[in-house]
Formats: sequence, C-alpha cells, structure tokens
Amino acid sequence: MLYYGLFGLPLAMLALPIYVYVPRFYAQRGALTLAVIGAALLAARTVAAFIDPLLGWWITRAGGAYRRAVLVALPLLVVGYAMLFHPPPLTGVSALCWFLLSLMLVYTGFSLATIAHQSWGAALTQLPGERSKLAAVRESCGLLGVMTAAVLPAVFDYDALSYAFAATLLAGAACLLYMAPQPPVAVTDAAAAPLRFAELSAPFRQRRFRALFLVLMVNGVAASIPATLFLFFAEDRLRLGSNAGLFLLLYFVSAAASMAAWPAAARRLGEARAWVASMLLTAAVFVWAYWLGPGDAVSFGVICAVSGLALGADLALPPALLAGVIASAGDSGRREAAYFGVWNWGVQMTLALAAGVALPVLAWLGYTPGTGQGLGALSSAYALLPCCLKLIAAALLWRAPLRDC
Repeated sequence: MLYYGLFGLPLAMLALPIYVYVPRFYAQRGALTLAVIGAALLAARTVAAFIDPLLGWWITRAGGAYRRAVLVALPLLVVGYAMLFHPPPLTGVSALCWFLLSLMLVYTGFSLATIAHQSWGAALTQLPGERSKLAAVRESCGLLGVMTAAVLPAVFDYDALSYAFAATLLAGAACLLYMAPQPPVAVTDAAAAPLRFAELSAPFRQRRFRALFLVLMVNGVAASIPATLFLFFAEDRLRLGSNAGLFLLLYFVSAAASMAAWPAAARRLGEARAWVASMLLTAAVFVWAYWLGPGDAVSFGVICAVSGLALGADLALPPALLAGVIASAGDSGRREAAYFGVWNWGVQMTLALAAGVALPVLAWLGYTPGTGQGLGALSSAYALLPCCLKLIAAALLWRAPLRDC
C-alpha cells in the first residue's frame, strides 16, 4: 500500500501550489491583474477538464495500461512545473501566453497521472474496508506532499519547491511502477474502436454515479473557494504576513492526523454517513472565520485545526465511494479509468469555477490585494459561501442512494 500511495506525494505537491500559490505569485509579479489570472485559470482548467474523459477513455481502451500513462505524464509534469514557477521577465500578452501554456502542460500531466493512479488503486480491491484503507494511505501520502509544499516556500523559496517536486516525482514513480502491486490488465478489443460520446458518458448512465458526482461538484466548489482565497484572506484580512504558511501547515497536519479515524468511522457508520458528518463539522466551525480580523491568529488556528480534521474525510471517503459505485455497476477491473476520467473532470471544474468566478467577482466588488479595499467581500467569499455550499452537499449526500455500495 505504501509503495502504491507514495506517488500521491508529488502529485499533491503540484496540486497545492496551483490553486493556492499561483494566483498570489502572479499577482505579486505585477504582469497580470487578478481578473486576468482568474480568467486564465478558468480557461485552462475548463479545457483541461474536458480532456480528462478523453484521457480516461485512452487508458481504458488500452485495457488499463496505467504504467504507460504514468510514464507519459512524467515529462509533462516536470517541464510544466518548471515553466509555471520560473517564468521569464515577460509582460502583457506574452506573459499571459506563457502562463496559459505552462498551465496546460501541468494540467494535462497531472490529469493523466492522477487518473492512472486512482484507477490503479480502484482495480486492486473492491472490498469496502480495504478500498477506504487504500485510499487513506494514498491521501495520507498526498497530505505529506501538501505539507511539504506549504513549508518550503515559506522557509526557502520556489526554487527549493521545484527541486523537491522533481526529486519526489521520480522517486514516487519508481516505487509505483516497479514495487507496488500491479493491477490486472484487461484483455479488450476496444483498441481499434472509434471514440464515441456514449463511451465517455457511460458512467452517467449509473444513477449512483450521478448522485455521487453532484455531491462531488457542490462539495468541491465549497472546498476550492477558500483554498483559492486562503493567502489573500490570511495576509490582507488577518495580517498574518509570512506566518500564513504555518496556518496552512496546521490545516493539513490536522487532516493527516484524522486519516486513520475516517476509515474507522466509515466502517461503523458507512462511507456516505461519515462524509456527511465531516461536512456538517466543517460548516459549523468554518463559518466563524467571517468575523475574524487582524490579531485573531489563535481563533484562526483553531478553525484551521478543526476544519483540517474534517478534510481527512473529503480526501479518503469520496474515492472509496466511487470504487463502490464502480463495483456495484459490475465494471470493476474493466472501466475504472473511464469513471475516474469523468471524476477528475468534475474535480477540475470545481477548481476552475472557484478561481475563475471568485477572483474576478472579488475584483468587481472592489477587492484589491494588498490595499485593504473590499475586505468585507473577501470575508464573505472566503467563509460564508463555502459553508452554505457544504450544507447543500451534505443534504444531497444524505439523500443519495449510496449506502449499500
């Protein structure tokens, strides 16, 4: 399980900087405005999201050739990451084109690697207890990567983050490709079959998948908005300065501490009910962030710690529920990549909506980073809107037909 899960560490080191550091990084460089950054993220995420089902279909028609997909993704990830965080001194249209190109390389490599990695795990076991345990190991490694990505830029710089990402990516890929359990490769005659829309949309014919996917979208937007706005809120509203990264670290350390608890809760309550409990906990705690201001570091730390505990459920339980949906549909060992391709499309769209809508709307409402203007709108977007969405997601999940998967 550890050899399998370690590949999640570098993937998480890539995911966190894109939606937390990139907006602030390019806003501080001054080459792009907040509205342009948000629009670029929305455009790149949307294009990448619609590529994800195609990537899932490509892996599926090859009979689940997950190793090949990982090998193809590696150079895209390394080159795209280097371009994203080490841009040349460009301005205007040139800076925007460089930004979009680096984003597309990163998103394509990340999607291909993530779909292959998650499908690999879903193909290894369909037992409810084992699948949540396997997902917890993978996401725990991912949390270690997130914490590394949170600490390195604060202590060192983005160069250190880039070197660490490249080293862990190669090491994690070696463990996955040569030491992890290999899932069976299905014998299929789909390699010569033409691409049809019905194949890409096949998971949506399953009622349980449709219900779970809707929950994913609503809950994903609820989680992505505060992640996108975290540094803006911590630095402009709370005036935490260089200490902001420590609160991000506290959040993910708390999530890592809860990773063993949520699979245990899922065994007692069921995966769906345990996930509902985590959503309610998040909403009950995170709403208090709206009333915070300069000097409320201790209160913000408590909110980060408790909401981080709930994050463990968001990481461990949805992939386990999806594995159950795949098994109940009779597609285990054959079509995992098709499901995870569509699933990753949904994840990409939630991140696209969070960045592409929240940032331009905040700019329209008068929020300007570093000036103290529009802080009320920033607090509402950061705290109140995600809590409302969490409650909607909890209600949808409670009514979803997932408890017998």
